[in-house]
Amino acid sequence: MSAAFLYWRSQQRAPIATEIVALQSAQGAEGFARVTEPRVMQFPQDHGPHFDYQTEWWYYTGNLQAEDGRRFGYQLTFFRRGITPGVVSARNSDWATNQIYFAHFAITDEKNNTHNETEIFERGAAGLAGASGEPFRVWIENWSAEGANRDASNVKLIADDGKMSLNLELKASKPPVVHGENGVSQKTETPGNASYYVSFTRMPTQGTVRINDETFSVTGNSWFDHEWGTTGLGVNAAGWDWFSIQLDDNRELMFFQIRNKDGNIEPLSSGTLVESDGTTKFLKRDDVKITPQEFWTSNFSQGKYPSKWNVKSEIGNFDLTLTPLIPDQEMRVSFTYWEGAVNVTGTSNGKNLRGQGYVEMTGYGNARGDVGY
Repeated sequence: MSAAFLYWRSQQRAPIATEIVALQSAQGAEGFARVTEPRVMQFPQDHGPHFDYQTEWWYYTGNLQAEDGRRFGYQLTFFRRGITPGVVSARNSDWATNQIYFAHFAITDEKNNTHNETEIFERGAAGLAGASGEPFRVWIENWSAEGANRDASNVKLIADDGKMSLNLELKASKPPVVHGENGVSQKTETPGNASYYVSFTRMPTQGTVRINDETFSVTGNSWFDHEWGTTGLGVNAAGWDWFSIQLDDNRELMFFQIRNKDGNIEPLSSGTLVESDGTTKFLKRDDVKITPQEFWTSNFSQGKYPSKWNVKSEIGNFDLTLTPLIPDQEMRVSFTYWEGAVNVTGTSNGKNLRGQGYVEMTGYGNARGDVGY
């Protein structure tokens, strides 16, 4: 976590949404490792933390359904930010650490047209927060993601902030996917402006979600992203759009596009098409065309977000329409962004398709003000 981000926290205000880019800035990055070459992944170790790199996150999102058909989306994300490289050496104090952790938790309730979000912060000390690879676990206080089998392809998620909670079991139905060309997810042409990026793209899910006093047994599908690196974005980046799509023909699509300040899309934006048998195809920027079709404006941030998209690609032969479960799925936490569940309809190879997914958008809002800490 950058010094600027810690300053935002201490000032108890929500910075403009474009400042999320600072999470991958060069500030304080001296001495940290850079992503410059392919990596042979080893699991479950590589599901765990990589303290030689400055920034890391574990992202869980999913579309869930109650027994009566009621729809929910959820997000549970853990972030790690290194202040200095490596792990802190032994000191007299149990509070000594060079790692800061924070997490975001949200549940979208389609029936009530509501999106509930919250966040927590902790230092990686005194058992308050941390991460391990073998066995896999990442946690902050009583929020956690924990491997339920040896290779951590099965995971248990727990989060509870008093007003809402989730308790879910996720079981990967496909092997882990390594994104990027030759295993390196490059963000700009500058060497080291890249990340290692691994996903479980289809994880059948069951468990419970609670909102206020209502608890629901749910089933559905989740998506897991784990990404780590140092200085992953360029100085011209204004924000990004990220799409994860699970189609009912058992294929998945991930694609991100980095929007530059001049309005153009970063040439090294990319993605991955995951076939039904788990094999993958790397997608370059020009392989996928994303066209916003409708927009929604936030009363909180004044951000004007795309709120419906057409996604086309000749690779996979798909023509898809993505529509948010509800328009307002803005994350009003220490930095403002939009992260929400979407419905998917369309065609591929002349056949009708349906699906579900998640979309993240940063760099659209301009909200400032007290976020209530």
